[in-house]
Amino acid sequence: MKDDLHESSAVELLAAYRARTLGPVEVVRSVLRRIERWEPHLHATYALDAEGALAQAEASQQRWLKGEPLGALDGVPVTIKENIATRGVPVPLGTAATELRPAAQDAPPAARLREAGAVILCKTTMPDYGMLSSGLSSFHALTRNPWDPSKNPGGSSAGAAAAAAAGYGPLHLGTDIGGSVRLPAAWCGIVALKPSLGRIPIHPPYAGRVAGPMTRTVADAALMMGVLSRPDARDTMSLPWQDIAWHRLDRDARGLRVGLQLDAGWGLPVEPETRAAVQAAAQRFADAGAIVEPVPPFMTRAMIDGMDAFWRCRSWLDIAALPEARRAKVLPFILEWARGGAALSGEQVFRGYSQMGAMREAAVAACAPFDVLISPTAPIAAYAAEWPSPTNDPARPLEHIGFTLPFNMSEQPSASVNCGYTSGGLPIGLQISGRRHDDLGVLQVARLWERLRGTQRPWPEPPAA
Repeated sequence: MKDDLHESSAVELLAAYRARTLGPVEVVRSVLRRIERWEPHLHATYALDAEGALAQAEASQQRWLKGEPLGALDGVPVTIKENIATRGVPVPLGTAATELRPAAQDAPPAARLREAGAVILCKTTMPDYGMLSSGLSSFHALTRNPWDPSKNPGGSSAGAAAAAAAGYGPLHLGTDIGGSVRLPAAWCGIVALKPSLGRIPIHPPYAGRVAGPMTRTVADAALMMGVLSRPDARDTMSLPWQDIAWHRLDRDARGLRVGLQLDAGWGLPVEPETRAAVQAAAQRFADAGAIVEPVPPFMTRAMIDGMDAFWRCRSWLDIAALPEARRAKVLPFILEWARGGAALSGEQVFRGYSQMGAMREAAVAACAPFDVLISPTAPIAAYAAEWPSPTNDPARPLEHIGFTLPFNMSEQPSASVNCGYTSGGLPIGLQISGRRHDDLGVLQVARLWERLRGTQRPWPEPPAA
């Protein structure tokens, strides 16, 4: 029998569990074999616990045999980004500068997954402090892209994206403060949703920071949202819980108002193949009956320079407080970038922070006439695996997040889905951003795109043994 259970979606697995045609133990064993084949080439995992995962799967299997599943994800394999605490596992934050201590409890998203019966396979890798869109870290081994291991998976949810594309099970959880689920999703050809701020409780909460699902299908992302969006009082910035029908993904293209943005207003220019793929996607929406209109740039250089100054200062305060020996362990690129915040005045930092509000107003206004706004997720395809950023320049570290960053600051839901491939076979991401708090609407349009796009290319396979 072909060992392909790792290819199954969470929706398919749950249906098979209910029908008793599959059990969680054989599924988890298949996924672990897949990880064993891929992991020497990708290095996407942290704290992989095969024995613990099989024990969880056995407990789940017994519940299914009794007809008493624990929750909506019982027996489904899942990975969790390492900065989301899971009890008993240290949280290195991607950097060798962290003192490793076991986490005392699950963070809210991890708690929801465990309560729902998901089988937690492992944590996944990230760069130092999550401040790079890269698989480069001073703590983890270099994480690579399954479509081409010489390329970067992106970040900061680097391991989660690589794991999803490589078939490390159907469900993966990342975090995003400037594009960190959407950028790696684009470069690894998967689905990711950056939900509205507060839709998924997280701890500690922070302006623009969210947790979000990273999957191969929109239906699986929606399935995760039904679990992850459950309330948790620890997030003091969370939205009031809503009983959203996440499974209702059908939406007609006729009359759908779509804004098309091809120029972010700053940063790296959009590569021709990326532009062509996004334009082709817009045409498919139009051919299906959507009303597609161009959207001019709404971001400015002042906005990103302000955010860069604020983030540098914030990071430098954290890094400067470390003992010198630990500070020396931080990735040199991050250290050099953060040091740029050391000499900033209070006025400069305040003015930089104020650009959050300017960005928020601009993004909300640009989206107001539309149901969704579509754009490239990233202006370029995946870059060299060893580079910390597409520019490889700490003086210009954010030039690739012009399309993703504004929707963190505006708190709007924003997804990335695959919309094609370069001539070299690298995935291209289409970003779909919606009105504030309309997370279901974004997923519905993402599902509509899956239907319009049709079959994707086969997922990458590990090199022969």
